Amino acid sequence: MKKLIYILLAFFAVHSLTAQILDPVKWKTKVTQKSDTEFELIMEATIDDEWHMYSQYTPDGGALPSEFNYKDAKGNFTLIGKTIESPYKKVFNDVFGVDEYYFAKKAQFKQVVKITNTNLKEIKVNIYYQVCKEQCIQQDKDLVFKLPPIKITEKTATVTPDNSTAETVLPVTVENVEDTLTSPDTKITENTSTTPTETVAVVEKKEKAEEISLWFLFLGTLLAGILVTFTPCVFPMIPMTVSFFLKQSASGDKKKGRINAMMYGFFIVLIYVLISLPFHIFQSLSPDIFYEISTNPYLNIFFFIIFIIFAISFLGAFEITMPSSLANKVDNASNKGGFAGIFFMALTLIIVSFSCTGPALGAVIGGVLSTDGGATLLTIAMFGFGVGLAFPFVIFALFPSMMGNLPKSGGWLNTVKVVFGFIELALAFKFLSMADLVMDWHLLERETFLAVWIAIFGALTLYLFGKITLPHDSPLSNISVGRLLLGLLTLTFTVYLIPGLWGAPLNVISGFPPPMSYSESPDGVGFKNSSAAVTTSGSLPEHAQYGPHNIVSFHDYDQGLAYAKKVNKPVMIDFTGVTCVNCRRMEEKVWSKPEILSILKDEIVMISLYVDDRTPLPKDKIYTNANGKEIDTYGEKWSDFAITKYKANIQPYYILMGHDEENLNKPVGYTPEVAEYKVWLKEGIANFKK
Repeated sequence: MKKLIYILLAFFAVHSLTAQILDPVKWKTKVTQKSDTEFELIMEATIDDEWHMYSQYTPDGGALPSEFNYKDAKGNFTLIGKTIESPYKKVFNDVFGVDEYYFAKKAQFKQVVKITNTNLKEIKVNIYYQVCKEQCIQQDKDLVFKLPPIKITEKTATVTPDNSTAETVLPVTVENVEDTLTSPDTKITENTSTTPTETVAVVEKKEKAEEISLWFLFLGTLLAGILVTFTPCVFPMIPMTVSFFLKQSASGDKKKGRINAMMYGFFIVLIYVLISLPFHIFQSLSPDIFYEISTNPYLNIFFFIIFIIFAISFLGAFEITMPSSLANKVDNASNKGGFAGIFFMALTLIIVSFSCTGPALGAVIGGVLSTDGGATLLTIAMFGFGVGLAFPFVIFALFPSMMGNLPKSGGWLNTVKVVFGFIELALAFKFLSMADLVMDWHLLERETFLAVWIAIFGALTLYLFGKITLPHDSPLSNISVGRLLLGLLTLTFTVYLIPGLWGAPLNVISGFPPPMSYSESPDGVGFKNSSAAVTTSGSLPEHAQYGPHNIVSFHDYDQGLAYAKKVNKPVMIDFTGVTCVNCRRMEEKVWSKPEILSILKDEIVMISLYVDDRTPLPKDKIYTNANGKEIDTYGEKWSDFAITKYKANIQPYYILMGHDEENLNKPVGYTPEVAEYKVWLKEGIANFKK
């Protein structure tokens, strides 16, 4: 009984949610005067629990990024730099196949402006943004910043210890508490600090998913560091280096020898961590540096070229080495005694083994930079890589008896290097794909990308089975069990990729290939709209187009309603959005079911209204709504329509109505249960037929 009560409460909570106007983000504004004519506009958003507001920089193809429009700037003020935002969270969206950058609970945005009109009393800012939970809402808010009188900086005489006078600038802060967002209250206060805190989002407790991703990053780079020790440049150095510390132990204090071995490992890790420090400086100078790197097509092409060079080197065409003069100088420095000598020994290892560790290190740095991971994640990645590389040296120095279990050097080392080369080659095309997506060149669409990967991993399979040999390979009379198993694994992966050419989702590598929408055949090879989506009338109606699963859909309310009257079918209004995640989930997981798809194709007329469509309205269609806001895009028109007529501003939002434009049953939002959605459809259709 108790369980039933909870279910009923949840049911009424969900349905009551869809029947009201939601406003999950509350805004506060503040103005801080930085100089006579410079002011900092501070916008603080408080976001309701479980809702997410998206960053200005969330990548294309996913959620709708926030946009800031500073009105009437010409002749009044100029913007200094970009709008700076507080740290956001990053999560991969498997529906759109891209990372999403969002804020939870709180967000802060700051913009410095220089006033050019000293009579200016206020600055108006329009914010267009998306906020999502189970549904998505497009919000359009106007904020007003009241400015204090602009005059010469007030100076006061302050007595200093030597009885001299000093000039003190009194900073001015204007706070606007945005309740209605149209006529904020203004208060001028004296403030001893002009810089508001930005640490709120940083010190918040991280979500469990983010903590797991950090551990995956560390463990992944740790594994990469361990694996790279089994390459021809590093593996032979293990016994040589370990024997050095063993001799120290034999000739003197064993404890000292072990401490030196541990310091050797520590310095290896330290050097790799130090490599990441410059990126912290870059990030402090420009908070957007990692976003700019991850989305810059030319940097991604640069990474592509570097990875291709590394891959060709691993395959045996040539060796990448550091200058011998540098290696010799560092090697000579390692002869010094004490910890300084051990530090230079570690540096010598890193320089000498660069031809093998360099490509793996490039993969670590390039991979983190291209995902906008930030300097902290890069440091974690470098730390993990350093620990992995140092681990075998320290372990064998502390437990020398284990040395006997090491395999002898041989041709297998080159095999490991070649395998890395194939993987490096595959990763290179990920960078090229990112540049292609940003520039919309369509040079490396989904099918082409998958064909390249199939060729690479197919060739790797043939290499592991001994059907292909490369320049530095030893003669192969038979293949080992380990090589056979690895070959079977790559063969399985290659076969798994092949159905992707015909539209299979390939969830195992989700996020690596371009999304389905960026392909030669978005609906899959072999599916054609002209035959797959024929309706009962046999042709595509005028003004209609094919939507998901080739459902005939209208994007104009009046045209769709006119057609529904003509064919005597009920109307289903689908308030949706290009960037709406749960809209896509409904289309992929509910609409695709045969029992639902047949209803949507044959028993109703679909009108899909995209509330985030930024296409401008014709000039004669632009209007001002009841709140005095100018409606000049199709998205604003349909959003205003949903709010005005249905008192709802969420997506997805579904309405079944008759020809009199009255609802046939209660509208619903996100409904992932197929059976429940089917009952809702059947109920509305039955009411239409009465």
